[in-house]
Amino acid sequence: MSKVTVVGAGNVGATCANVLVNFQLADEVVLLDIKEGVSEGKAMDIMQTASILGLQSRLVGVTNDYARTAGSDVVVITSGIPRKPGMTREELIGVNAGIVRSVTENILAHSPNAIIVCVSNPMDTMTYLIHRETKLPRNRIIGMGGALDSARFRYFLSIALNANPTEVEGIVIGGHGDTTMIPLKRYAAYRGIPASTLMPAEQLDKVAADTMVGGATLTKLLGTSAWYAPGAASAQVVAAVLGDQKRLISCSALLEGEYGQKDLCIGVPCILGKNGIEKVVEFDLNDEEKALFEASAAAVRKTNAALDA
Repeated sequence: MSKVTVVGAGNVGATCANVLVNFQLADEVVLLDIKEGVSEGKAMDIMQTASILGLQSRLVGVTNDYARTAGSDVVVITSGIPRKPGMTREELIGVNAGIVRSVTENILAHSPNAIIVCVSNPMDTMTYLIHRETKLPRNRIIGMGGALDSARFRYFLSIALNANPTEVEGIVIGGHGDTTMIPLKRYAAYRGIPASTLMPAEQLDKVAADTMVGGATLTKLLGTSAWYAPGAASAQVVAAVLGDQKRLISCSALLEGEYGQKDLCIGVPCILGKNGIEKVVEFDLNDEEKALFEASAAAVRKTNAALDA
C-alpha cells in the first residue's frame, strides 16, 4: 500500500492530489490544510468522481491533523502564500520559510522515512531550508521546479514546431526563477532531431524566453500563480518515486560538487526512483551554458542568504 500526503489544499495541492487519484498513482492520498473544511471539501468533491471515472485510489482531507499522515511514503509540500502579479518568488521567502519549517517538522514526526517533494516558493531556497533544518540525506528531498519549467519548455517548443508535446524533448536547469532558469536550447529536440535544425535561431531564442517568463505570464493572466501544470508536475515527481521509474527529471537537488557547486539546491537533471534522487546527471555544458549556470547559482545563493537575515 502506497501512501502520499499533500500539505496545502490550495490550487496546486488540490490539483496534485487530483492527478494522483485520477491516474491511481498512490493507493491512499491525504490532503492536509490548516484552514478548516477546505481539504475535506476538496477531497469530497474529487472522490465524488470515483464512480464516474472508475477510481480505486482513496483520498481523504484533514485539517491540521498530522497524525492522519503517518506512514507516508512521499510528502508533497505546497504550503505558503502564492505569487500575485508583479511579485517575485523571492519576495515570498519570509512568510513561506516559517510555514515550511513547521510543516517539515510535523511531517517527519509522523513519517520519519518519507521522501519530501518541495513545491513552496522560492522553491530552491525552500528545498535548501529543508535540507539545512533536517540534515536528511540529499536523495530524500526533491525540489519540483525543474519538472515544471521543463514541461513549459516542451509546451512552447511543441507550439513552435506544431508538434505533439509528448514527442518533444526539452530540459531546463538552474534556479526556478524568471531570470535564473536555463532552457537548454542545444538539447531541445523533436523525435531526436535537434530543434535548432528545425527552426530559426531567433524562434528558438523566443521559445526559451517565453519559457523563462512562463510563470509570470500566467500570474499576470490569472491574477495568481498557476496550478494545473505545477500540480501535475508535482504528481509526476511522486509517480517517478513510487513507481521506481528511474526517470530523468530536472529537479532541485543538493549539489555536492556536481556542476562545480556545493551546498546549494538548484535545478539539475536527476534520476528519480524508489530512493528519491538516485543520481545527479551531469550534462556536458558548453562555456555559455556554464556561465549561465554559475550566474544562476549565484542568484540562488543570494536568495538563500535571506534565510539568515
